Amino acid sequence: MDRWNRRCFMRHTLWQTAALAAASTGVRAAESFPARPLVLMVPYPAGGASDVAARIFAESIGRSLGQQVVVDNLGGGTGLIAAARVLNAPADGYMFFHGSANEVFLAPMLNPAARYKPGDFTLAAPTTDAAIVLLVRSDLPVNTYDEFIAHASQSAGKPLTYATVGVDSMYHLMGEALATRLKLPFLHVPYKGGAPALQDVAGGQVDFAILAYQASFDGMAKQGRLKILTSFSKALPRDLGHIPLISQSRHSPDFEYTIGGGYFVKKGTPADRVAVLRSAVGEALVNPDIRSKLEAEGRHFHQPIRSQAEADQSFNAQYQRLTRLIDGVGRKPLA
Repeated sequence: MDRWNRRCFMRHTLWQTAALAAASTGVRAAESFPARPLVLMVPYPAGGASDVAARIFAESIGRSLGQQVVVDNLGGGTGLIAAARVLNAPADGYMFFHGSANEVFLAPMLNPAARYKPGDFTLAAPTTDAAIVLLVRSDLPVNTYDEFIAHASQSAGKPLTYATVGVDSMYHLMGEALATRLKLPFLHVPYKGGAPALQDVAGGQVDFAILAYQASFDGMAKQGRLKILTSFSKALPRDLGHIPLISQSRHSPDFEYTIGGGYFVKKGTPADRVAVLRSAVGEALVNPDIRSKLEAEGRHFHQPIRSQAEADQSFNAQYQRLTRLIDGVGRKPLA
């Protein structure tokens, strides 16, 4: 072999070696995910129902992955701001979203300011359905849901005000649907999250709220700061048996709703990384300690899923349910 051919041969061999090394490094990088801490974006301020659930999951997910999971609270815009933060980050799995119907679906389906569509997210794993309750300020002269409806019907001159986590949230749509069905005058007061909404109900600034249940509500009720009148769930965990179900009322007994949640990533995140996150979430869902904590917060669990096909099926079913809710209040989905 002459000098020129030897040089070409050596150059080609070195190039092949470098290419194989790069490929090997890429495989190792995929296999080692995550190699650094992850960020779990929560679309509401600290202290609300989403934040409480996210922190319970984050601890378990971090243990499973061997990395810290940092919870980042970013409220506002009924979740639009936090959702946009996730979608503006790289699709690498290192930032994932504690999302629900409000932020992933309803915001882009109803708010023209949204610069994304539901399909810009990929569902890694559904987690829980949260109980939704109606609670009132402590000095409102009612003690049951039926008494509340009677009182509201006599307040035509001064509509009752109700708090939710934001405009076009599921809780807002439920308030609209209830008002339409029962021909009641309700006035919506949107907040940046459940925690500030709850504080204003307890402080008497608004008459009632429709919110996802959390255990702190019971403590506030025992202190005489508010009253929990009903849950819109079909059933509740045993620890919440003291809360009346909407099905027990004379008014709108079939007005049953829960809000589904899960963990989402930006579309285009590598499938193997999504699978790693899904597995970690699945481990949390079967952990008795995690289940106990979340059941105390009024959560019903989904069974762990094993494939992206199952996740996509859950995603599409949620989209169809919410489309029907939007149609029920005379609105048209934008996305």
